[in-house]
Amino acid sequence: MATEHGSVEPVGDVVVRQFARAALLAALIGAVAPVSIPIPFSPAPITLQVLFVFLAGLVLGPVWGTVSLTLYLAAGAVGIPVFAGFSAGPGVLFGRSGGYLWAYPVAAGLIGLLAHRGTDLRDPADVSLPVLVGALVAGTAVIYGMGSGYMAWLLDMTIVEALLVGAVPFVPVELLKMVAAIAIVKSGRLQPVGT
Repeated sequence: MATEHGSVEPVGDVVVRQFARAALLAALIGAVAPVSIPIPFSPAPITLQVLFVFLAGLVLGPVWGTVSLTLYLAAGAVGIPVFAGFSAGPGVLFGRSGGYLWAYPVAAGLIGLLAHRGTDLRDPADVSLPVLVGALVAGTAVIYGMGSGYMAWLLDMTIVEALLVGAVPFVPVELLKMVAAIAIVKSGRLQPVGT
């Protein structure tokens, strides 16, 4: 059986560069996994990972930001210790804080969609501050909504109890991460490929 070679299109340079950036950001999220501060009254620790979720959406956009965080989850699922506290495996994805992890690709996609106003990438340094803040607040709401909702279901808590232990204590830290993400993209050093 003969194979027709002329029907295969090579992958474009932009796609290769975007995939490389998505993989790099996924690796950076895993690299900050040791930075995990447990909170005695909460099943979820304080981590730096959400900062990189913010950056994935802002810099890579809705498509590649989602790809980046999906790569991150896949790496952790197969046993690479990229989750908080150098943990790994499917047990983490379905454990007490699994809802937060599943929310990361969704949040990155939403942040990217809102910040870039669609799938066409623009320089995040040119995006207005209110739009950046709104996108990050929306992404944070997704992360804590999914994380607390899953925690409530898994641990047989009310949604209010889950929010009190799984979201409210983290708000001050998330505000600092938002400021850091905005400062990084406004510096103009991280531009999407193709802008």
